[in-house]
Amino acid sequence: MNEVKSIPDTNRKAKLEAFDRLLTIMDELRENCPWDKKQTMESLRHLTIEETYELSDAIIEADYEEIKKELGDLMLHNVFYARIASEKEYFDTSDVLNAVCDKLVERHPHIYGDVDAKDEEAVKRNWERIKLKENGRTNASVLGGVPRSLPALVKAMRIQEKARGVGFDWEKKEQVWEKVEEEMKEFKQEFNVEKEAHFDKEKVQSEFGDLLFSLINYARFLDINPEEALERTNKKFIKRFQYLESESEKDGKSIADMSLAEMDVYWEKAKSLL
Repeated sequence: MNEVKSIPDTNRKAKLEAFDRLLTIMDELRENCPWDKKQTMESLRHLTIEETYELSDAIIEADYEEIKKELGDLMLHNVFYARIASEKEYFDTSDVLNAVCDKLVERHPHIYGDVDAKDEEAVKRNWERIKLKENGRTNASVLGGVPRSLPALVKAMRIQEKARGVGFDWEKKEQVWEKVEEEMKEFKQEFNVEKEAHFDKEKVQSEFGDLLFSLINYARFLDINPEEALERTNKKFIKRFQYLESESEKDGKSIADMSLAEMDVYWEKAKSLL
């Protein structure tokens, strides 16, 4: 396997100095700050999840100043976890960095070895195959690496991507759309509006889940991230609804006392502006 080649970087020294500064500050805080001394991996976990979502928000808004700040927060968390682990002699920051470097080299044989991968799909297939072979995991499930705690929509996306990585996927997006229509038909069969009071909720829920899964699959074929698409729609709805609230209040109206038709007037204005 080829050695990793160093790419010239005029800012490399400044980056290393900045990272060393962060390590130094982390050591000082861990030794001297009452709050930082008290933290554990478990106590930091929910904060890390929150910071990840804040980074996601900043990326969707294309707010690069916020992205910079949130990346810094996550970098701090990574260093924090490694510092806690080093105190228990499990591993330290250098172990973490070397482990990910080794993994990247191992999983990119088309760069650091003699494997041929001419396109993105070939790279993904190699990645999944190598993951299964690591540490003797030849019989491991392809889907075993999907975190159980992922939100369902994101999990569906990762499941589909991993299945595709070993060749289990539709060939054309038209086939996927046919599946969407098939699932919609099955959902409608289970949930007939005229018989709404008598439907089997468990069956309807199952068919609705199948429909969502097929739509996520189709989004993937269109190179659309369904989680990002839905979040953009969420943000758009919030802006429009808040416009409805603020403008109706300016007109001396209480949203709680307005009819749907009255609210719809403000909603249409919001749609034309936001």
